[in-house]
Amino acid sequence: MIKKLAAEFIGTFTLVLFGCGAAVLAGFGIIGQEGIAWAFGLAIVAMAYGIGSVSGAHLNPAVSFGFWASGRMSTTDMGGYWIAQCLGAIVGAGILLVIASGSPDYALATSGLGQNGYGLRLPSGQGSPGDYALIACAVFEVVATFIFVAVILGSTQKGSEFAGLAIGLTLVAIHIVGIQVTGVSVNPARSLGPAVWVLGDALGQLWLFVAAPMVGALLAGWTFRAKLLTSDDIS
Repeated sequence: MIKKLAAEFIGTFTLVLFGCGAAVLAGFGIIGQEGIAWAFGLAIVAMAYGIGSVSGAHLNPAVSFGFWASGRMSTTDMGGYWIAQCLGAIVGAGILLVIASGSPDYALATSGLGQNGYGLRLPSGQGSPGDYALIACAVFEVVATFIFVAVILGSTQKGSEFAGLAIGLTLVAIHIVGIQVTGVSVNPARSLGPAVWVLGDALGQLWLFVAAPMVGALLAGWTFRAKLLTSDDIS
């Protein structure tokens, strides 16, 4: 179990460092929304093939919740994964802050760490990048997480060698569509990491990016537990 937890810590650390790092260090002015989307997706692909054989490379409490809801993970293992994922995200965001702070043009209060948000965009950078209201942001996060977890559960049910690629590309598509809505969470740990360091409104709005992805993951897990999306040749 120690190996699995270490893998989840390192994998989530990498996802936050590379994904949020692309937004903070390169951002819209250099690589654009598509570049940020690819950074998140490629980080998932790399970790899926790098540590997937150790822990399954969940890197996301919502994904672990989806596996639990589908009957493919124990409650004890899920709890351990959650702790490792959240710690990895916090440390990843902390390292990103150290790196970003090396630039004289960077200020945490105004530049942030790629945190998620909803509602009117504030001068501090908190809020929805496109000024989307709470309801719209909640709907996006639930639906996007449902799709993401469904792809993960479906592509891994037979151990496909292309599962990591399918999962990474799905995350790219979700980010291309949703960055202007919430900055894209679909991952409570990814949202927690930056919020812990940014504090203020980032921490105050964190509840949505825990609750909505968990709802989406639960719905996806239930569909597989009910065998609505399970292949006929899998018992």
